[in-house]
Amino acid sequence: MPTTTFADGLPTPMLALNRDGMPTGEGWTYEPKWDGFRAIVAVRDAGVDLVSRTGRPLARYFPEVADLVGATAGAERFVADGEIVMVTPGAMDFGMLQLRLHPAASRVNKLAAEIPATLVLFDLLSEGGEDLTSLPLDGRRARLATLAGRLEIVGAPTSLADVPPGPALSLAPWTDDVEVATAWFDDEAGIGQDGIIAKRADQPYQPGVRGWIKVKHRSTADCVVGGYRLAKNGDGVGALLLGLYDDEGELHYVGHTSSFKAAERRALLEELQPLVGGDSFGGMRAPGGQSRWSAGKDTEWVSLEPRLVAEVSFDRMQDGRMRHAATFVRWRPDRDARSCTWGQLGLEPPSWSWSDQDTPSQGS
Repeated sequence: MPTTTFADGLPTPMLALNRDGMPTGEGWTYEPKWDGFRAIVAVRDAGVDLVSRTGRPLARYFPEVADLVGATAGAERFVADGEIVMVTPGAMDFGMLQLRLHPAASRVNKLAAEIPATLVLFDLLSEGGEDLTSLPLDGRRARLATLAGRLEIVGAPTSLADVPPGPALSLAPWTDDVEVATAWFDDEAGIGQDGIIAKRADQPYQPGVRGWIKVKHRSTADCVVGGYRLAKNGDGVGALLLGLYDDEGELHYVGHTSSFKAAERRALLEELQPLVGGDSFGGMRAPGGQSRWSAGKDTEWVSLEPRLVAEVSFDRMQDGRMRHAATFVRWRPDRDARSCTWGQLGLEPPSWSWSDQDTPSQGS
């Protein structure tokens, strides 16, 4: 069962399934897929909370956003869903956004002044203590637009290139016109937005449920780094070994990525050493020893504590694994490893037995 609330009572975000094509027909609406950090925004008597999709506090990293929300909201009390993005001249910059996740408060405050973020709101979950999640999406959008009008929040831009740079609050644009959605998907504005989210206009908000559809420019997945193999010459990491969790909390090996330059391989080897050890893939599908596919290859690998999350792109899944090597896209420090499940792909872990997979042969 999906988790529907965080420990503080806030609803967990509604999620989306990966699909290759955009759904069409009556009732479908479309929004840009923002390249940022998902955030549940709560304005309560105790103050403003920004909570990540895995329940982590974000206000400490984005104080300028929290302060702006509080100042704008005044006496209003509400819970909304949105995305924190970094708007730079002509583009959105996820790499710069990642710089904001710094442990030192002095550095956070410096970055908040130098590279402030923008909060884009796209859903309203409660207002004045009234739970709105059972309303259809078009009703929640109407309530959000009315609230934004009272608070003088920037309305939805007519062009994605007009999303305001931070510190700023804005509503997300949406459309039921497939041609407009296609133009957004094709990124005609050239700002680097990440695809399309398709939503049913009559759908209630379902915390923790993958009830929306996301169509990205490439097939991607957020995977747990469960281990690595050394480069052939021993000078650095040759490949990161990737996994996804099943519903029972077991980590399954799904593929590897080796798209790193020589200097990156050496740096990775040093950075991964504190995580060496543990039983990341356990008794599940694991990278391993000799099989009919691995004759003549070095299959020794080093297990890592499953803490790091990497976003990778890939061509397709076959028999529960990525058919070819995945391409490393970026690290996802905002993702909790346990949240990286098969559900994001709309797939179930395949059944398997020791007779049809590699036998684990773990290095040290």
